[in-house]
Amino acid sequence: MHDEHQTDQSETPSPGRELSGDAAAPPAAAPSPEPEVHARDEDNSPAPDTLDQVVQQRDEYYDQLLRTKAEFDNYRKRTDRERRNLIEHAASELLDDLLPIVDDLERALATQVDNSESTGTTEAYRRGVEIIHKQLMELMTKRGVSPIEALGTDFDPTLHQAVTHEPSDTHRDGEIIEELRRGYTLGDRLLRASMVKVAKA
Repeated sequence: MHDEHQTDQSETPSPGRELSGDAAAPPAAAPSPEPEVHARDEDNSPAPDTLDQVVQQRDEYYDQLLRTKAEFDNYRKRTDRERRNLIEHAASELLDDLLPIVDDLERALATQVDNSESTGTTEAYRRGVEIIHKQLMELMTKRGVSPIEALGTDFDPTLHQAVTHEPSDTHRDGEIIEELRRGYTLGDRLLRASMVKVAKA
């Protein structure tokens, strides 16, 4: 009797144990919460206020660039103009000193020589004067100097200097009937005005 009672107690499962006799499995861990994802974190887009500031700053930089470019262009044009004026001024002073020599050569060429008295030496001198005059005119033309066409044109106070007015029935009033000294221009600038005689009706 005593043995049977022990056998029954050994077969009765103790609390907390499975009938199979295996150890109980630990309970499953609870899932961790998903992190909250915002749309701004995904595309890294700036906030509306920040975007407006970027656009405003871009426009300010662009305006500053345009102003700087305009100022540089004006500076370049101004320095080029000053350089040209300086060169023309220096050239005009030199050419102005050469013009009296040209006048003398032209007066020498305008002198009539009696063929009966002319000799080979006289002709040689004349040809020499012609060559010198031609070289000077070519040099001045190369430097931008142009003679003023005065004879037969209307008097222009910006180009001509009237030495005298002479009554004439064969010329229109204000017409230049004689050129006493030739005038010249240097580019668009007046180098020397023409000394002329003007008809008066």
